Amino acid sequence: MRIYDPNPQALQALRGSGIEFILDVPNDKLEGLANDAAAARKWVQDNVLNYYPDAKFRIIAVGNEVNPTARLAPFVLPAMSKIYDAIASAGLKDKIKVSTATYSALVSNSFPPSKGSFDGASGSFMGPIINFLKNTNNPLLFNIYPYFSHIQNQQNVPLPYALFTATGGFPQDGQNQYRNLFDALLDAAYSAVEKAGGPNVEIVVSESGWPSAGGPAASVENAATYYRNLINHVKGGSGSPKRPGRAIETYLFAMFDENQKTGVESEKHFGLFSPNKQPKYQLSFN
Repeated sequence: MRIYDPNPQALQALRGSGIEFILDVPNDKLEGLANDAAAARKWVQDNVLNYYPDAKFRIIAVGNEVNPTARLAPFVLPAMSKIYDAIASAGLKDKIKVSTATYSALVSNSFPPSKGSFDGASGSFMGPIINFLKNTNNPLLFNIYPYFSHIQNQQNVPLPYALFTATGGFPQDGQNQYRNLFDALLDAAYSAVEKAGGPNVEIVVSESGWPSAGGPAASVENAATYYRNLINHVKGGSGSPKRPGRAIETYLFAMFDENQKTGVESEKHFGLFSPNKQPKYQLSFN
């Protein structure tokens, strides 16, 4: 699971469940933690150590999708570092990873995937983060949405290619053939991370999903197809062309439709469940 802020009721419910999860440090906390080691130690004590080991923390995500040009951008790496130090001083740096979650728009030249890079402001922002992750043996969290790539460029990104249902016309990139858009976006991210000096930094897909309503190609049928095919693909062990032969740690966005979310209408319809807790799809994780 992934939870986006340390809600005490959620953390309490996860005690003894056996469910491993990512816990976010919300973006509005980054500035306060970046310059204050004591605040970072308190945050870790209150939200991690008070529940550990009954609750199975897997990764602490320090910030989600912070734009490199945003006011908060300079605080991401210092906050990551302070949280990491607090985890390490508790003797847990090999048990609980520390990272941040970023997104595909930061990757320039994402096609072909081998050309992926972090340029300009993205490079200045991500380079030091990649270096930190490399030196501390932590993964990079990456949110990947074939849905948005498709609706933004429907001419060149066919729907079947985004849904894992294409049967031909697969693009070639050197020795690698890309049979679906998810792998192409993931490997573009890997190329960017390599060029930023992190050839061994692993990527965890911290969000991926498809809306059931509210936009082009947004339907229950398409969403069910995407989620089923994504689950089968990432757990099948085939990996991506750039990183073959292993499962891809992936988190589905999201558990529930967010009927009160504002902004883009499709953003309200990414849930596997409706707000009344009824499942929208029959999915199997076995």
